[in-house]
Amino acid sequence: MQEKISARVASLTPSATFAMAGKSAAMKAQGIDVINMAVGEPDFDTPEYIREASKKAVDDGFTRYSPVPGYMSLREAVCAKLLKENGLEYSPSEILVSGGAKQCISETLLTLVDPGEEVIIPAPYWVSYPQMAKLVGGVPVHVTSSIDDNFKIKPEHLEKAITPRTRVVILCSPCNPSGSVYTSGELEALAQVIMRHEGVFVISDEIYEHLNYGGSHSSIASVPGIRERTIVINGVSKAYAMTGWRIGYLAAPEWIVKAVSKLQGQLSSGVCSVSQKAAESALRQDWDGGSQRCVEKMRSAFARRRDLIVSLAREIPGLEVNVPSGAFYLFPKCSSYFGRSYERDGVRRTISNADDFAMYLLEVGHVATIGGTDFGAPDCFRMSYALSEADIREAMRRIKTALSQLG
Repeated sequence: MQEKISARVASLTPSATFAMAGKSAAMKAQGIDVINMAVGEPDFDTPEYIREASKKAVDDGFTRYSPVPGYMSLREAVCAKLLKENGLEYSPSEILVSGGAKQCISETLLTLVDPGEEVIIPAPYWVSYPQMAKLVGGVPVHVTSSIDDNFKIKPEHLEKAITPRTRVVILCSPCNPSGSVYTSGELEALAQVIMRHEGVFVISDEIYEHLNYGGSHSSIASVPGIRERTIVINGVSKAYAMTGWRIGYLAAPEWIVKAVSKLQGQLSSGVCSVSQKAAESALRQDWDGGSQRCVEKMRSAFARRRDLIVSLAREIPGLEVNVPSGAFYLFPKCSSYFGRSYERDGVRRTISNADDFAMYLLEVGHVATIGGTDFGAPDCFRMSYALSEADIREAMRRIKTALSQLG
């Protein structure tokens, strides 16, 4: 039998995040003590009140097919959240619930982008953005930034990248992998560029919204005039430690939501009923008191870990480190180590790029990180600090020791 897969799937690159996680898991299975800083997943348990809501949902009979765009009660909760926290007014008909923010982005691209149209993606970027664009037949266009710019693009960079073929701009703030956060002024300047080009939409990935250590979160959708061309993406995975519950949502003009709902109806139908009721509980909790205490507890813990990992990384010669303002990643520049060699299993090896650098840290330091090539920043590597302070200290000690051994 001929083993043949479609060209679209063959063109995709496997996720670097899960590839490195798999390698570290294989080493752990061999009895090697590996500290995993590769996967971006909160190390907290889902708050108890959310877990209790899911149990109640089962007892209350929420075990059947759910509406394709999501339960009305959850979409109303999303609307209330967007109004209270972001000053954005949406109706339930402008909300769609999906199987995570990742599915929301994929379905939006499938809905808006025709083959050959361009998708502008600021670099560094989340590894899946270019692959999603390719999967729908789009052409990824990368706009690069550097650590000197705090990994944020400027309006003139965006203007230069837009062509008559541009259809979508993807923005992520707070950003995976850099942790950079765009200010309201910076978003307004980017929005002004987009609004000068008719037919260009912006996907605003705000999944790390609540992990912001420098001030309040700003959404580009709040800039006057661009709401009708913005698809806001968010979910409960990061803020509420609900990665496995697989609930994301998008907010967009009703005509876009209707089209995405039609697509989702054919692809996956409605999202898990119990997860939706848990997400509804997550979004509604504590609002009468004016705060979401569980979110703030986790945010404060991540802020302390951010300060810790930055201080420890700056003690390692050869790493260039900025201070991330959000998410739970550090993205140091490591190119000073390129060209250095080491011996492993009797073979002389040379670190030629960030991926080699990350592999060295795994094999010699027993710390799993991810090289920046698949993030569009081949001079950098990503470390997640979504782990205990004790593990962060030990991981950075191992990294410092391993790098000191390089000639």
